[in-house]
Amino acid sequence: MTTTEIVRWAVAGLLTAVLIWAAATDVRVRKIPNWTVLAVLGLFVVWALVHPLNWDLWALAAGVIGFAVTFGLYSAGLLGAGDSKMFAAVALFAGLGHLALLALATALVGGVIAAVSLVARPTRALVMLRLKGKGDFGRGVPYGVAIAAGAILVVWISVLDLHGPGVSGIF
Repeated sequence: MTTTEIVRWAVAGLLTAVLIWAAATDVRVRKIPNWTVLAVLGLFVVWALVHPLNWDLWALAAGVIGFAVTFGLYSAGLLGAGDSKMFAAVALFAGLGHLALLALATALVGGVIAAVSLVARPTRALVMLRLKGKGDFGRGVPYGVAIAAGAILVVWISVLDLHGPGVSGIF
């Protein structure tokens, strides 16, 4: 195993740990700590330094697109600010080639979490339907969990080289 591979495995492992911490914190207090977003950005710098391809503009473009979309969702009250920052940071790892996979995985996991939440509290679900989403229903879906799951999937696809031929991106 080369030094580059060791560093990539180490970054992926540390990133996984940071994302699990951020997700757990989001479940407990519905906030993603800023230090976890900064840690993801720092890990991306290390990841980028050992990456063999010229990816830099594609990764930055993915981060900007991720931030623009999630900031719009934040502005509409659908996501928290921490969710927006975390998605933009992990989008750097995805690059343009895997940004759609990151978004899809995040949306699917978020949808499952929302569905489980509604099934677990059916009375709350009925009240939400009757009021057509208006009213205070308490804390929403901890979307940090969905973002973490999507990011972990995308990064480990790269590290384990599971993306197959013909798939482009920073990986």
